Amino acid sequence: MTELAQRPGRSGPVRCARYVGGRRVDLTLDGAFAACSAEGFVWIECTDPTREDIAAVATEFRLPELAVADAVAAHQRPKLEVHGDILLVVLKPVHYVDSYEVVEVTEVALFLGPSFVVTIRHGDNDVLDRVRRDLDSGEHPEFGVAGVLYRVADRVVDGYREAIDYIYDDVDDIEEQVFGGGDQDRSERIYSLKREVADFRRAVSPLSRTLETLADGRHPVLTPAAEPYFRGVHDHLLRAADNVEAIDRLLSDVLQANVAQVSVRQSQIQLRQNEDMRRISAWAAIALVPTAVAGIYGMNFEHMPELDWQYGYPLVLGVILTICLALYFNFRARHWLGAPASAESQADGAGRVRRELKSRARKLRRTARFGSWS
Repeated sequence: MTELAQRPGRSGPVRCARYVGGRRVDLTLDGAFAACSAEGFVWIECTDPTREDIAAVATEFRLPELAVADAVAAHQRPKLEVHGDILLVVLKPVHYVDSYEVVEVTEVALFLGPSFVVTIRHGDNDVLDRVRRDLDSGEHPEFGVAGVLYRVADRVVDGYREAIDYIYDDVDDIEEQVFGGGDQDRSERIYSLKREVADFRRAVSPLSRTLETLADGRHPVLTPAAEPYFRGVHDHLLRAADNVEAIDRLLSDVLQANVAQVSVRQSQIQLRQNEDMRRISAWAAIALVPTAVAGIYGMNFEHMPELDWQYGYPLVLGVILTICLALYFNFRARHWLGAPASAESQADGAGRVRRELKSRARKLRRTARFGSWS
């Protein structure tokens, strides 16, 4: 397509071309208006336009005013609207930035008439560029404006598949970190990825009804020969939606396992602290006996019990030793001088929970990925 010279204040380029029998003919904007009544179809592409940029196109092709305003403003849900003989389809391409674990969602709006296609692109995506290359190569069947819509929808859904594959790799990495026995809390990373998956779901889920309608051929702009292709895209979209839901459940299970491990670690730390306090208290109680007795006899009063008896000193030492041994064996029997068996059993229980959650996560991942893409 030929890019027109930009007027002052234009947000993005307008590209125009006419396709006849699978061959492209470059046009100016005025030439595109005149060529609509000829053979083939005209494709006008606008990138991040303002209402002033697209005013001439909207007037010439009699595009619905409110629909054009919404398309220019962007931030729409995927949808399909019929305005007389003009079809409006809004799609949400996505791109997964693996280094930041962020799902970038952009927007493409397509106005399809009997002999023209007007596309409005928002954000940085290459979906329309790749569709133009497909049309220029002449390797794909020609369905007129329906062919453009099919190829755009197919490229968008292919982008969903690529993003899902990248997200699965990050989920696998998170699972290894969580179930690998490390002490770090991964909740922030898991929650952040779940939030991106939620944005991803908002781009995928509403598109199902749109593609189902297109596959049924309920609009005269769509040729019957294109219906099987839309059904194929719809099938891939349903699989993508299933995978997005599976990823969300996987992340929920991993988050649950991570929280359980953090709770277990905190419980173990608290248990060890309690054990240490009991151990310190027990030894302090044992040490208190000789300290108290020696303190009493260290007061140097003239009349003290058994001061003149030759066996008084050994007797006091024996009493101190007896009391200390009695306290020692009593505290030991109560596990105040050693780790109780409950700590080990709690650790074993945490390990069983972790293994069960890991098994559930693996089973869910296998179920989601089995036969996902043809």
